[in-house]
Amino acid sequence: MSPQPTRIGFLAAPTQLATESRARLVARYGDCPLDQAEIVVSLGGDGFMLETLHRFLGRTMPVYGMNCGSVGFLMNSHNEDDLPRRLAEAQPASLHPLRMTAVTAGGAVHEALALNEVSLLRELRQAAKIRISVDANVRLRELICDGVLIATPAGSTAYNLSAHGPIVPLTANLLPLTPISAFRPRRWRGALLPSTAEVLFEVLEPEKRPVAAVADSFEVRDVVSVAVHEDRSIQATVLSDPGQGLSERIIIEQFTA
Repeated sequence: MSPQPTRIGFLAAPTQLATESRARLVARYGDCPLDQAEIVVSLGGDGFMLETLHRFLGRTMPVYGMNCGSVGFLMNSHNEDDLPRRLAEAQPASLHPLRMTAVTAGGAVHEALALNEVSLLRELRQAAKIRISVDANVRLRELICDGVLIATPAGSTAYNLSAHGPIVPLTANLLPLTPISAFRPRRWRGALLPSTAEVLFEVLEPEKRPVAAVADSFEVRDVVSVAVHEDRSIQATVLSDPGQGLSERIIIEQFTA
């Protein structure tokens, strides 16, 4: 067990439950400025946890999520008692984001990081047409679909699972590539790619069939190409209560009806 932290920073989602919990926790354990904290406690749901992790990407700051939302897959139970001991006993998991480089029809280049997934989505009523290359080899000349996504292992239980993609263990070094409502080829169910893969999505007929690219919550519209790879030079550290680590939750999710 690590020493119990004394410098704890708190962030709360803009909800009544989260803000009231933060006020009580600050009264009990102090309010350390975030730039001086040893650990950040994120109070909210999975969405706010992702915002918090993005805020501290590339830093050594571990984040402990406390569920004040609905699903709370990334979160620990909401219990305000004996918090320093819980933080000292918490198990770390390192997450590496996907780096998206999106080029728009106007030539603008946008970069963003995604801890869950990078998704391409049709903007209008017509299906998108997308060419997919992996490591400079064209693997699918034309995917006609509502969209396509590539997820991290941590994100494989999120949008990827809803799109019928596979759940990937945290240490598997695999990235699921999953179509969203594929029309042609109708039976293509996606692929599992090594974490070293360089993936390129090229939008076909972009004027007629415009496509948006989304890296977690960052959206770029009217893209013509999107390159994605895992950036192992950057990491986020998620803390979980003993026996409820992120790896264990991902395994449990595979046996949940």
